[in-house]
Amino acid sequence: MSELEALLEPVGLEPGIRARLGRYGMLVLEAGRRFNLTGAKTEAEIAEHLLDSLTVTPFVTEPYVDVGSGAGFPAIPVAIVMGGTVTMIEATAKKALFLESALEALAVRGRVLSERAEIAAHRQDLREHFATGTGRALGSAPTVTELLLPFIAPGGSAILQRGGIPAAERQSLDDAVLMLGGMLENEIALDGERRLLILRKRHSTPARFPRRVGIPAKRPLCMPGKRSP
Repeated sequence: MSELEALLEPVGLEPGIRARLGRYGMLVLEAGRRFNLTGAKTEAEIAEHLLDSLTVTPFVTEPYVDVGSGAGFPAIPVAIVMGGTVTMIEATAKKALFLESALEALAVRGRVLSERAEIAAHRQDLREHFATGTGRALGSAPTVTELLLPFIAPGGSAILQRGGIPAAERQSLDDAVLMLGGMLENEIALDGERRLLILRKRHSTPARFPRRVGIPAKRPLCMPGKRSP
């Protein structure tokens, strides 16, 4: 058993699943030596990312989309554990190529779209197509919500992995979610300040969202001092 697999052992995963997660983690580390894929440089740091990714699995149903996938957290671990299919949206070409190679190497069912979320979310075949979505490291909570919620079908849910949230950002998130057709349904505390925010999609997102490329990050919806649409 590798060091990485041993770090995952306390979670109680089946050996085969643990081995695939360990192999994925090593692929991330190897690719990270060639280009800037993730900040994790050791097996222990990769294990933390893997364990953090698995916190969303109880809330994921298919079809499932992950926006701003980067190195593949949480999308690839979720797909490995659940045995499902994932759509990953990743605009950076090198990262998208890595994701495609990882899917093939690990025999994970899925596809990678090398597009900006602001553009992909207006595609007829993607908009409001998914039952569940995740977005791990895309900016402020209102920014992530604007980029992710348009992909989610009414009745589905978006899962945000967050740390501590300042009061002003939380109020902005509450307002932005309503503007985008959703509601904050649940908040699940994890260790430390980490938490999952479960956003339920109640009705269709207005057609103007997400706004044009770069604007959701530059001017997050409803944030004090930021001009929204």
